[in-house]
Amino acid sequence: MASEDVKAARDSAVEKIVNLAEEAKLAREEIKPTSHAVLSICKSLVAGGVAGGVSRTAVAPLERLKILLQVQNPHNIKYNGTIQGLKYIWRTEGFKGLFKGNGTNCARIIPNSAVKFFSYEQASKGILYLYREQTGNEDAQLTPLLRLGAGACAGIIAMSATYPMDMVRGRLTVQTEKSPYQYRGMFHALSTVLREEGPRALYKGWTPSVIGVIPYVGLNFAVYESLKDWLVKTKPFGLVDDSELGVVTRLACGAAAGTVGQTVAYPLDVIRRRMQMVGWSHAASIVTGDGRSKAPLEYTGMIDAFRKTVKYEGVRALYKGLVPNSVKVVPSISIAFVAYEQVKDLLGVEIRISD
Repeated sequence: MASEDVKAARDSAVEKIVNLAEEAKLAREEIKPTSHAVLSICKSLVAGGVAGGVSRTAVAPLERLKILLQVQNPHNIKYNGTIQGLKYIWRTEGFKGLFKGNGTNCARIIPNSAVKFFSYEQASKGILYLYREQTGNEDAQLTPLLRLGAGACAGIIAMSATYPMDMVRGRLTVQTEKSPYQYRGMFHALSTVLREEGPRALYKGWTPSVIGVIPYVGLNFAVYESLKDWLVKTKPFGLVDDSELGVVTRLACGAAAGTVGQTVAYPLDVIRRRMQMVGWSHAASIVTGDGRSKAPLEYTGMIDAFRKTVKYEGVRALYKGLVPNSVKVVPSISIAFVAYEQVKDLLGVEIRISD
């Protein structure tokens, strides 16, 4: 009996050891794809951040001029067009004036772009999985409409995550040396708005931003990806070699995507920026008109902002700053997409070498 108990105990111990070995083996097999997934996520985040920072810095003077045109007091015009506006900034504020607010913009746009590109890839994978499950076709690909949905989801997530930084960036961008009160930087602006206007103020203009994200970001991704797929499949004019697009072709795709997106969503961007200026005590002179004219209008919400803007300034006011924005958005979006893919390719090469 004792020998049988010993044998049973030994068999039980052996069984436990075998089970532990099997579990360890399975764990090792699961760790490998998990580590690759984490590595892929890091690649997307880094590539998206670099793409956003590089593209925005390249067009920072045009970005600042666009915001100044959007929010300047209509009764005291200082900036009247792209060339005149850039010259005026250079003459009154110097070279540094062209890049005012760019540091805050980069601090915002790098995490924004990183989250946006990463969210788009994850949303695309999820939507494609559900689409294949629904259709029963394992080879199905995303349609332009599904890409639009993935792009819109990515844009809303990224914009909401970084919106307070965008709000204070707008105010930092429009203040000049003549402004009665100076924000000393992004963190000082955030703390001042929180103290004087409350936490809700950090999300002023959020509603038109969310609505504008759907056509802007959604169409950007949808048009860009659809153009890429069409060029790879049809290979028109010999633009594609071995199913790969060249840098110039990718720039053209990004330019087309940016133009479509920004044109459709631009009025919402104007309203968003104006709502961000509401409630700003000691506001920048560009908003108040240097005190020599009527004070800026107050808005109770998005609809009220649309109504008052059209009533007092006409429909054309909804497109103030469109010219510098059009000049800016084409290279900005193009550089962002190309930089994103180039950095991802670069990181992919390094990862394969290290393996």
